[in-house]
Amino acid sequence: MRDAIKFDAHGLIPAIIQDEHSGQVLMMAYMNEESLDKTIASGQTWFYSRSRQELWMKGESSGHVQKVKQILYDCDGDTLLIKVEQTGAACHTGHYSCFYRDSSGQEVENQVFDPEEVYNAAGNRGILFELYNVIRERKEKLPEGSYTTYLFTKGIDKILKKVGEENAEVIIAAKNNSKSELVYEASDLIYHLLVLLVEQGIELDDIFSELASRRK
Repeated sequence: MRDAIKFDAHGLIPAIIQDEHSGQVLMMAYMNEESLDKTIASGQTWFYSRSRQELWMKGESSGHVQKVKQILYDCDGDTLLIKVEQTGAACHTGHYSCFYRDSSGQEVENQVFDPEEVYNAAGNRGILFELYNVIRERKEKLPEGSYTTYLFTKGIDKILKKVGEENAEVIIAAKNNSKSELVYEASDLIYHLLVLLVEQGIELDDIFSELASRRK
């Protein structure tokens, strides 16, 4: 690949970053030869800042890192397309994608996420997305000894049964008026719901979009 890449007169090449799972374009930044090498070697995106004239790693301070899944280049060799697994928000504004406005300048509703409330990978709220990605990886690789693998191997009926059982446990915990018990059982229910979503090919963004639509 390296022989086919054409850097411009300033030694740079534009890199389009795309969500591997949804296909959504997240951002565009520039790479030089060194940042491309670091991206390939580390498996996380590195770019070159034209204003600061230095390398920077995506998510180094925010925790919103990009795990590289595939690097492609176009027919002319002068543009990169990098497919990633995004942690948190890709845009520094807190939006999941930098491309969150339409031609009229209006924000696209299902592109807007508060990094402190939803996508803050450095805090506990990010665990929802981390867990979803772990479950999806378990489905793809089916590692031995994993309870999640067991659920996917048994199939939809087993998964649905567990969702039902955990739902009942949540009800019992609430009736017992025990906060700690309810937190524990609700966590079990959320985990099994995530397994069901992954099994059915439903993204968390699908849920967020549905909830956002109900605000109206």
